[in-house]
Amino acid sequence: MEIWEMSAAEVARLIRTRAVSSFEVTRAVIDRIGDVNPAANALVEVREDEALDAAAKADARLRHGRPAGPLHGVPVTFKVNTNVAGLPTTEGVAAYVGRVATETDPQAASWLAAGAVLVGRTNCPPFATRWTTEGDFYGATVNPWDPAVTPGGSSGGAAAAVALGMGALAQGSDIGGSIRYPAACCGVAGLRPTPGRVPAWAGSPSHDPPMAVQAFVEQGPLARTVADVRLGLRAMEAYDARDPRAVALTGRIPASSERARVAVVTDPGGPGLRGSSTAEAVAATRTAASWLADAGYQVEEVEQPLFGEAARLWWLLALTEFGLGMTAEVERVGDPGFRTFFDLMFAVYRDEFGDVDLTGFAAGWARRGMLRRQLSEFADRYPLILTPVSGEAPFAMGADAESVERTAELMGRQWPLMSVPVLGFPALGLPATAKPGAAPIGVQVIGRPFAEDAVFTAAEVIEARSGITTPVDPSSHGKSSDVLALG
Repeated sequence: MEIWEMSAAEVARLIRTRAVSSFEVTRAVIDRIGDVNPAANALVEVREDEALDAAAKADARLRHGRPAGPLHGVPVTFKVNTNVAGLPTTEGVAAYVGRVATETDPQAASWLAAGAVLVGRTNCPPFATRWTTEGDFYGATVNPWDPAVTPGGSSGGAAAAVALGMGALAQGSDIGGSIRYPAACCGVAGLRPTPGRVPAWAGSPSHDPPMAVQAFVEQGPLARTVADVRLGLRAMEAYDARDPRAVALTGRIPASSERARVAVVTDPGGPGLRGSSTAEAVAATRTAASWLADAGYQVEEVEQPLFGEAARLWWLLALTEFGLGMTAEVERVGDPGFRTFFDLMFAVYRDEFGDVDLTGFAAGWARRGMLRRQLSEFADRYPLILTPVSGEAPFAMGADAESVERTAELMGRQWPLMSVPVLGFPALGLPATAKPGAAPIGVQVIGRPFAEDAVFTAAEVIEARSGITTPVDPSSHGKSSDVLALG
């Protein structure tokens, strides 16, 4: 096995025991980036000199007997909408190249403090807002399994990077599925943690973030294995006073000594933005459910329409606010493809909600609290919930900006992604089934707040049974041979 193929946990162990050096590992990852990134376009910045210097310093620390953190010497990537001191936070927008960060966000600073080596930053669509990762400024990231379909968004660069071996861990952000969806599309695992578990910040440190950003955005890890997601989370949840929402690691829900009950929700059963699922997505979810049952979980398929209501509520709350503060900026600096997507999305919003006044907007936030209570009571009976990660398989590139009808269909299909931020529970996206030459179809494991360990344990069952492994070799795996040809 090549060094760049190894898990983050294995690399960290080998570096700590000085079986390999961080410099060797980082050099191998950078060489891998050089081999596959020109065609995949997952990384938009490669910090070669800085990374090798940091790796050499990590090795020197060990030689001098200094303490080593859990990610000591391990190469990682950060998303390009994450602030890193001295680097531009472009959010995929060409006009923002002059926005050089003055500080490093908590979610990135924690990994660096744990010893991680930053090798580069990953692609995201303009404004980090889309279910694919493409834009005029950075170009499109290619799905490693099938270049014809989306790698997911907005952390598509992060997911493709770990799937292709360009670092074993990647940081991503998730406001409406932006970690969970690309992880599943690219055949890896990605966690949206419980709100407050990972100290973080989204946006400029000098401007008030929108309410929807404050309420819905979470930062989390993507990795090739669930075990590495565990490692990434534990290194990311270090205390940081800049996030007053963050809570101390106390009062966790105790782990059950028995296999938990699992509610399987395949379709919320509602019209419009309440969402629906294709037969293919339902079949993948039921397959994953059968694996959990084989492993001793008590599995029951149930109807739970609150997921559909929560998904619709995301669109009401987020787009009402984004429409007030984002429309003029998109017109000013958005590229044509993103403006088309943005306009279609808001056409669907107007058709669904009409004119939302202050009373309706406030009532939506109030309704959110009741939905969260209802799910909490439901989760007391079913501590784990299994859903599709999306209501359909990864869609063709560009389909989200094709027509009002197709955009509306996709907005409804993404009910599993949009509902979770409203409900405030942790959720992990990962692949479940895949046909030869096609991108995987994913599922989502949802747990009670701060019960990520239970989510990980169930996800590891699905991971073991799916047979879907990464890193992908683009020269021989399925359609990914076409990826290098694109370069």
